[in-house]
Amino acid sequence: MDRLGSLTAFMQAAEARSFTAAGRQLGVSASAVGKAVARLEERLGVRLFHRSTRVVTLTPEGGQFLERCRKILCEIEQAELELSQTRDAPRGKLRVSLPMVGRLMVPTLSAFMETWPEIELDLDFTDRLVDVIDEGFDAVIRTGEARDSRLMTRVLGSYDLKLVGAPAYFAAHGIPGSLGDLAGHRCLRHRFPTTGRLEDWLLGAGDTIDLRTAATSNTIEPLVCLAERGLGIACLPDFAVRAQIAAGTLMSVMDDAVHRCGTFRILWPSSRQLAPKIRVFVDFMAENLFAPP
Repeated sequence: MDRLGSLTAFMQAAEARSFTAAGRQLGVSASAVGKAVARLEERLGVRLFHRSTRVVTLTPEGGQFLERCRKILCEIEQAELELSQTRDAPRGKLRVSLPMVGRLMVPTLSAFMETWPEIELDLDFTDRLVDVIDEGFDAVIRTGEARDSRLMTRVLGSYDLKLVGAPAYFAAHGIPGSLGDLAGHRCLRHRFPTTGRLEDWLLGAGDTIDLRTAATSNTIEPLVCLAERGLGIACLPDFAVRAQIAAGTLMSVMDDAVHRCGTFRILWPSSRQLAPKIRVFVDFMAENLFAPP
């Protein structure tokens, strides 16, 4: 218990940059806060603060320790909150940012709304890098690594890219069997909306090839539709074309030639009071977004 009290005193002092302000928040004297921090430093064998007459600032070691303590305390308080609110039905507005490809997640989002009817979803689809905390989002779903230490994160699932086209297209133009074959095919390309750059088709081990572009789009859905209509070949995430491949409207080719995969993550502010609506949304998306049909 003394160790937990020292951690709490350290975190309050770090956030307030003052032993006096931390003492007011904790209901103890500044001297008590200072002694708790000193005991912690002695136990760890490192200096956590640079001290002056007016303010205290974190040392590099103190900054690292603060980030770890935030996560630990957040887990403790989340466990307490879950137990205290087990009888409360999650409700209220939930503001979520999703990438443009997130429109393909609508079936899962619809299932969430049916499961939790008291939660109002406010969905914002954009590929720009949003500031989760400053812009007031409850959660964001993105690909790639999480780099903001203020956020908690959970992996939702991974995906691979597939080269796909309609059976009628391949019947008319032939099925490519090599990278060189692709040069003669009509290619449907994804264009990043934030940069305008065409997404590369990572084929082979560092191989590059000039593709004949038939159409570009800054969202995935039109490319799926164009490919189904036999207008070319597209390189798309497997989850975006899984249903079409199962239905036979699209078929994948050269599966061994595509060398790219990605990971979807959900991120949310590391608040000490995780609202039930955020908790159930995180759990639902993790359990259902990449679940087999």
